Amino acid sequence: MMRVAVTGASGFVGGAIASALADEGFDVTGYGRRGDGWRHERGRYVRSDLVACTGPLADVDVVVNAAATTDEQASVGDAFAINADVPRRLPSLFPGARIVHLSSSSVYDAEGTRRGLREDAPRPRRHLGSYPASKAAGDRAALAAGAVVLRPHAVYGPGDTTLLPRFAALVRDGLLPLPGGARSWHTLTRVESIAEATLLVLAARPASGVYNIADDGSTRLDRVLCEALRYRSGRHTRVVSVPLGVAWAVARAGERARRTGLVERVPLTPYALTQVVSDCTLDTSRARAAFGFVPRHTDVSDAATW
Repeated sequence: MMRVAVTGASGFVGGAIASALADEGFDVTGYGRRGDGWRHERGRYVRSDLVACTGPLADVDVVVNAAATTDEQASVGDAFAINADVPRRLPSLFPGARIVHLSSSSVYDAEGTRRGLREDAPRPRRHLGSYPASKAAGDRAALAAGAVVLRPHAVYGPGDTTLLPRFAALVRDGLLPLPGGARSWHTLTRVESIAEATLLVLAARPASGVYNIADDGSTRLDRVLCEALRYRSGRHTRVVSVPLGVAWAVARAGERARRTGLVERVPLTPYALTQVVSDCTLDTSRARAAFGFVPRHTDVSDAATW
């Protein structure tokens, strides 16, 4: 029986991966920082702060690293500690284990043309914040350790604590104000697809490298958000377009205020703004060829249960 460690198991993506592996009969140990972390009748959970760990944690065959902070307003130190340093130290934390690392489409250029992005797309000269910069550094560290790196985009589905709740919190009287009306095109990634891709990687043992993981085709952000919010609340939501000039002024002013220490958090960051107004569609042909990944259709019809 293959022994697998899943870091970040108390989180949205890590928990889904750990449960899928346990369901398939793998010997799974989940690691997370929360005391009330992942639970599964055929798995174990260990509360552990990987940032503070210095020695080997376990003797396993594979480690799936889903430990991360997705807060784009995290300090540079906090973001790099978990998103970059943990991937770098995986070989010492789990000696001899094969590594599967969960990355993010945020490593791609947030300001360039982002349609049909392949894994070898040019890297940006600068990243818009600590989150994409630290994820890019983690990418490099994982690849240097011989990992298989999976890059999803805009992960959604059961257990989502970030994407849909963030937009739902903006709704007032059935109106959702979004920069430019959020008329951008995206290939979202259902969380179960990441779990399926991980299972395929463990079976096929593809070469170390980067593989995009996303749904089939693309969807317009404003439309899929309204659809998901309708399923979630039972009420129709209408997107109200916020002028881009106003949105950029707010984002840049907030960024200056954060850099100078006037405030700790702002309502809108340049990174978050680009995610709403810029297209981001991924080419998944490399994952299809390397380990038989089959993208699923985007489906938010069960949003009421997330």
